[in-house]
Amino acid sequence: MPLSSTPSLYVVATPLGNLHDISPRAVAVLGAVAAIAAEDTRHSQRLLDACGLRTRLMALHEHNEQAAAGQVIRLLEEGDSVALISDAGTPAVSDPGARAVARVREAGFPVIAVPGPCAAVAALSISGFGEHGFRFVGFLPPKSAARRAALDALRDDADALIFYEAPHRIAECVVDLAAVFGPQRRVLIARELTKLHEQSVVLALGEAPGWLDADPNRLRGEFVLVVEGAPPASGLGAEAERVLALLLAELPLKAAVRLAAEITGAPKNALYARALELKGA
Repeated sequence: MPLSSTPSLYVVATPLGNLHDISPRAVAVLGAVAAIAAEDTRHSQRLLDACGLRTRLMALHEHNEQAAAGQVIRLLEEGDSVALISDAGTPAVSDPGARAVARVREAGFPVIAVPGPCAAVAALSISGFGEHGFRFVGFLPPKSAARRAALDALRDDADALIFYEAPHRIAECVVDLAAVFGPQRRVLIARELTKLHEQSVVLALGEAPGWLDADPNRLRGEFVLVVEGAPPASGLGAEAERVLALLLAELPLKAAVRLAAEITGAPKNALYARALELKGA
């Protein structure tokens, strides 16, 4: 039986484009719940038709989320389980659903993840930038000044940064990324993930506007951008920075540098230069 005996909200990930990416569990849950709350019922009906499902759809989108959440809770109170889906990928991740999930939890009902496709994670996995952590940002402000201000707050973040962007803003977005982060930082541009015209490329931010301009087709589709994290200060990794700072708080400068080099394997010259900066020498 795919459902819990307790009425629950199932947050179900659906394909980004390729229908083969839907999991057997997702199909079973969507077929067993009393209703499916969907971002766009017409779009989601095509998915249900492809899976041979006849479950009732109800609209839950950014303009009616509070009211729709109330409908979901009433169904749960009546003993029914409900599924939540978005147009593509994992709901409530830069998509409607987060407020509904919060209200269902506040009402005392379980919320159960049925994991699967997620554009952010899919793009990160093919970027080569995710080894040391990442930060999901989602959509940036639509106006350039506000966008640059938001990016400026992220400029020194050592984690890979994941952004979503619409086709009509992608060109100006990469210009702002290069202006704030510098032209040498690398970016993965992924568009139309899992779809017929899927494309991804890793290049320096300074090259990104030219790459987009070279082919009008490259401006089409839904985009995920993954920007590599900021280089560590003074060429030291985050762990070397942390160890050095702790040792400097307890030991003389030279002793702290020597021990930090032994513990972390970082170059002693770089550690010494950084120690002088931290001490204000």
